[in-house]
Amino acid sequence: MLSIFWVTFGLLLLTTVPGRAESGGSIVEISMSSNNITASIVLAPTDSLSPTTSHCAYWRELIKHQGTSPFNPNTTYAVYRNVRDYGAKGDGKTDDSAAINLAISDGGRCGGGNCSSSTITPAVVYFPSGTYLVKHAITPYYMTQLLGDPKAPPTLLADKSFHDMAVIDADPYIINGGGAQWFINQDNFYRTVKNFVIDVRRVPANNSQGTGIHWQVAQGTSLQNIVFNMSEDPDTAHQGIWMENGSGGFMGDLVFNGGKFGMWVGNQQFTVRNVIMNNCKTAVFGVWNLSYVILLIIVYKRSGVELGSKDGRFKGLRSTTVGFDLLTGGTTSATQSVGAEAIIDAVVNDTPYFVRSSNSSTHQLSGSLVLVNAKLSNVSVAVGAINQTKPFLAGTPGVMKIAAWGQGNTYKGSNPNFNFTQGNIDIARVSDCLLDAEGRIVSKGRPQYEDYNLDQIVSAKSYGDGETDDTCAFQSLLDECAANNLIVFLDAGVYILKSTLVIPPNTRLTGEAWSVISATGLFFADQENPQVAVRVGEKGSEGIVEITDIVFSTKGPAPGAILVEWNIRDPAGAPASAGMWDSHFRVGGAAGTNMDVKECPAGTVNPKACTATFLSLHITNFATAYLEVGDHLMLFGPLLTQVLSAVNVSLTIFCGWVWIADHGLEYEDQNKQLELYAGRGVLSESQGPVWMIGTAEHHVIYQYRLVNAKDHYLGLVQTETPYHQPIPAVPFPFTLNEAYGDPTFTKNLSSAWALSVERSQGIFVFGAGFYSFFTNYTQNCSTSEGVCQTQIVDIDDESDIQLLSVSTVGAQFLVSVNKKGVARQQDSRNGFADTITAWNPAWSCST
Repeated sequence: MLSIFWVTFGLLLLTTVPGRAESGGSIVEISMSSNNITASIVLAPTDSLSPTTSHCAYWRELIKHQGTSPFNPNTTYAVYRNVRDYGAKGDGKTDDSAAINLAISDGGRCGGGNCSSSTITPAVVYFPSGTYLVKHAITPYYMTQLLGDPKAPPTLLADKSFHDMAVIDADPYIINGGGAQWFINQDNFYRTVKNFVIDVRRVPANNSQGTGIHWQVAQGTSLQNIVFNMSEDPDTAHQGIWMENGSGGFMGDLVFNGGKFGMWVGNQQFTVRNVIMNNCKTAVFGVWNLSYVILLIIVYKRSGVELGSKDGRFKGLRSTTVGFDLLTGGTTSATQSVGAEAIIDAVVNDTPYFVRSSNSSTHQLSGSLVLVNAKLSNVSVAVGAINQTKPFLAGTPGVMKIAAWGQGNTYKGSNPNFNFTQGNIDIARVSDCLLDAEGRIVSKGRPQYEDYNLDQIVSAKSYGDGETDDTCAFQSLLDECAANNLIVFLDAGVYILKSTLVIPPNTRLTGEAWSVISATGLFFADQENPQVAVRVGEKGSEGIVEITDIVFSTKGPAPGAILVEWNIRDPAGAPASAGMWDSHFRVGGAAGTNMDVKECPAGTVNPKACTATFLSLHITNFATAYLEVGDHLMLFGPLLTQVLSAVNVSLTIFCGWVWIADHGLEYEDQNKQLELYAGRGVLSESQGPVWMIGTAEHHVIYQYRLVNAKDHYLGLVQTETPYHQPIPAVPFPFTLNEAYGDPTFTKNLSSAWALSVERSQGIFVFGAGFYSFFTNYTQNCSTSEGVCQTQIVDIDDESDIQLLSVSTVGAQFLVSVNKKGVARQQDSRNGFADTITAWNPAWSCST
């Protein structure tokens, strides 16, 4: 991920009070081979199995721990570690800082400022229930999952003497380092913090170091099921989350009590859902972004959301509240402020301001804003600006609903001329099948199985050593577990497939520290005869499938591999029953992939050794899927989702990461660019419903492709064009394949599409960042007013699609119709990026 200066941030807040299911349970391992399996965690009652009733310890604490890191030269390296085994007491009296950090760092792991990334030292650091007093920061190393007991979440209690940056610091600043940190923020991948109470109330109220989490991270990261307790004193300087930069992932199911800021955030892209703010001076303070998406937010009196001043000061809102306070007006890269804000399904009660900008944006783009389906009660100003007494949209002491309101440049069809709008906008009607009973975008939480017994968990590990073919053993176990309603636990490891693995209906598959399923061999070698590595259901199948904490990959070149083909369809009346959460696609760059700096350095054209995969994800006919392929979180309520699918496929990707490596992840290869060739990103042919939220990067032909698709919601999707293009140009080294609906390219089009849509209906894009940073590894083209590729988004005139809050970088045209550029870069400057507030096809009906 390139270092740039913006955020694509999706935020979802709910008012549901957090609570655990009353039924307890423990999970016991049933050994069917030499290793075991890990499950995901969910506090909300979303599990598809009926929980058993008991009050035993969480199964992760009880299970036999035999996950491995097969490419770590230390054969005794332990993936799982319990902080109690390292001396932590959890008694609320003993300083447990050193013991916890020893549990994190043990085994020569990557961190401490002398290692920026590595995939050979993953770790799950488990905290049994208790109160862990800390006088110093907890510092998770690269590829660390901090996991509390979800049945009785442990408390991390900051001592009154605490003076570090945050209780959990995911990217510490190096002392006397001149601003240097342990990790490169935009490459700070693979972190998870789940199931904790973080209490900083003993820290003096006026001390800003009373911060819960410093979370400067990138893709593959998540915060889940966390309560932040902060001082409610009038002069409180406490904050729950502080995040000044990065290129992130997901956070959700969070509760913030007290504090000056619930969340102080700046990041390239993030998805956040299901957050409660109680008596925070400012709920969310956003310092900068290019594209920011907020879904299902509820704001109450005494708790506001401020996206404002660069110095982070409160700006006189101590005795009042504000929904969203936006720092706007920065229209160059050097003055970047809030570039694009998109809010859907908001409920705001007893709050003076819903949205407030620091500067008025009149007559020209100076910060884009889109509001859809917002419900306000006793809100004085719906939309206004600090420097303007008259609101852009007045509020009401009663109740009002905002159907669709926008600020910025709007386009229609193939007309290159735009209108600057600051008022109600016409948008296409969202298909009913994408909405819940309340008229909001459908969402579903991640299953975590914390209430199930060990006799419901079966290890799926045959070898997982990165060498042995596990296909047959894996298949047998999946079939048996599906038939007997058992959960498949995939211990940490790398599981090799040399032929197709079929995941049958009624499968629940969960990994540990991102267990890897890797395709390799001659079966996947022919791009003219592509073969599926992981087939989720046969075509026409129906049932429940849940996949969590898995990475899909390849070992060596696999030009004919389709990594995942999704066929399964939800049972009638049970939407989003088939899905994937916190699972990623990672091709190349990691240990054991045989496609790293040694084999595929940037600037070398070596398709024989470096053609990685044919297609990453294909959603086919008659399937439904709910995919959260990235950083996800589950606590109090449903998640916002995105769908990639084929006919009758619904697929949700929540901060999903479909990544073709652009650089090596092992420490010695960090910052060394790669030249890999992966043909296609995400192909959806579904008739819907489909919900899609996520990232697809560096595929040669396209990142997202919708063909003959219907009823899709894409909300916060982000892409990057391959860094080597246009030399060699698209589609090298692939040939376009009509059977897989490949788009065509005219002579003047030589780089991949970020989004390509043909013959598709009912497509709703709500927030996107489509970025092109390089031409043949040279970045000059993406500087202010630069052009790296001429066109980046293409829609044919047979499609019915709505674009809202779409930002691009490095593209001459922000959107094209039938491969003819429409929206010009120079008309929609918005800081580092360029932004379309709304685009409707002229041939489509709108509401």
